[in-house]
Amino acid sequence: MNEMATNDVTPRTDPDAPPLLEIEKLHVHFALRGGALMRTQATVKALNGVDLTLRQGEIFGLVGESGCGKTTLGRALVGLAPVTSGSIRFKGEDLIDGRRNGDGDEKWALKIQLIFQDPYASLHPRKQVRDLVGEGLHINGLAKNHEIDRRSLEMLERVGLGVDHLYRYPHEFSGGQRQRIALARALVLHPELLVLDEPTSALDVSVQAQTLNLLKQLQQELGLTFLFISHDLGVVRYMSHRIAVMYLGHIVEMGETRDIFAAPRHPYTKSLLSALPSIHPDKRSRRIVLEGDPPTPIDPPPGCPFAGRCPRTEDRCRAEKPVLHRAQTSGVNHAVACHFPETP
Repeated sequence: MNEMATNDVTPRTDPDAPPLLEIEKLHVHFALRGGALMRTQATVKALNGVDLTLRQGEIFGLVGESGCGKTTLGRALVGLAPVTSGSIRFKGEDLIDGRRNGDGDEKWALKIQLIFQDPYASLHPRKQVRDLVGEGLHINGLAKNHEIDRRSLEMLERVGLGVDHLYRYPHEFSGGQRQRIALARALVLHPELLVLDEPTSALDVSVQAQTLNLLKQLQQELGLTFLFISHDLGVVRYMSHRIAVMYLGHIVEMGETRDIFAAPRHPYTKSLLSALPSIHPDKRSRRIVLEGDPPTPIDPPPGCPFAGRCPRTEDRCRAEKPVLHRAQTSGVNHAVACHFPETP
């Protein structure tokens, strides 16, 4: 999987079109409560000022180690995580204001769908596939009776299943088949943006490859936009047109996939890429082992979030938080949040 090539398919985007999704200064904090009165004892700062833009028709990869905030960002997009501050605009309309006013969820639920990491946990164990896939059509009044079955079967066939699967239950399927059912359930609503949260991490390697190829095929055929969340750099490299690297609730580097893998500028990105194995002796890099553990999101450091583990830390790093800015010597789409970025 780690030897997969970079995604060479050019995204079908219009350079003059406005962004499909715009995230600005997004903060997501969770209160930890305790005591007899359940008062707030501490605050987990899961996301701290995330800025992100997705173009129509691209696959955008979001990568980072466990606990960095990747899944929280995906859940915030679909309203499953509370947004403390910031804005999320989809096709120019503010999703957060709409949710607060109580008139946004139904409208945008059809346009933004989330595929969960565990396909078995996300499927009701007592419902047949026909009900699982067609439920969204029924709830949103998009189809009735036989039309629901017809459209459900049409989408199941598109993801590689068939009529003999309609009346079976989730426990009768393999992990890869369950993920295809979850994919059909999302796609039957004809969304424009799919948030894929580690969609292949629970699958065998051979099934992973089949699922990834299916996702790329559907993305190109249907003109979808993907936010692809994963900790697997090989998978992200294979799938994504652009990549953002997250650390402790911050985006530390962002750019075209080829630029990130060929010339990482942030020390954290460089350490992640050094762990990628290669069968080619001339492409192997020296493993960079980070010392210490990531700081807790309950009490993040005041300066750079990576300062405590970075081999290039200076006094400025511990006092001043770097902002994401264009790298001077890289392509126009490469940005890094570091006071002293690596030389390409």
